[in-house]
Amino acid sequence: MDTLIPIAERIAQRLTARGERVGVAESSAGGLISAALLAVPGASAYFVAGGVVYTPRARATLMGLAKEDVAGVRSASEPYALILARTACNRFGTDWGLSETGAAGPTGNPYGDAAGHTCIALVGPGAEIALTVETGERDRVGNMRVFAREALLLLERGLIAAG
Repeated sequence: MDTLIPIAERIAQRLTARGERVGVAESSAGGLISAALLAVPGASAYFVAGGVVYTPRARATLMGLAKEDVAGVRSASEPYALILARTACNRFGTDWGLSETGAAGPTGNPYGDAAGHTCIALVGPGAEIALTVETGERDRVGNMRVFAREALLLLERGLIAAG
């Protein structure tokens, strides 16, 4: 968390100054993205909700996404990450939606992705971006930290680009 909190503090400052809020849907980061954002004092000014969407049941229950809503879209992919980010934004009524979906390890996922693979997406004012991160590592905890860091950095870049 020590490496995540400075990024979260910068994000908190920008979101608070702009009067904007964020919602998070994460998977293989296991809640680290939300935890970093919530570790900053005053988080209630910018953080609305976060969920660990780890299973299809969680996707349906937490995000309200039915199987039909993601038909033909593979989990741990950029299109799926975008669906989660859009849904986080809409469902939580936020300006920004941030998502992460992947395989922390030590093994890959059922979709053929190796450990260390994740897709991250950001949706917000004038922004809709998804990217893939590959660490090439099997270290579950290490990958979770990298995934959370990359997601936070994407949110920070999106906020900077939005002005």
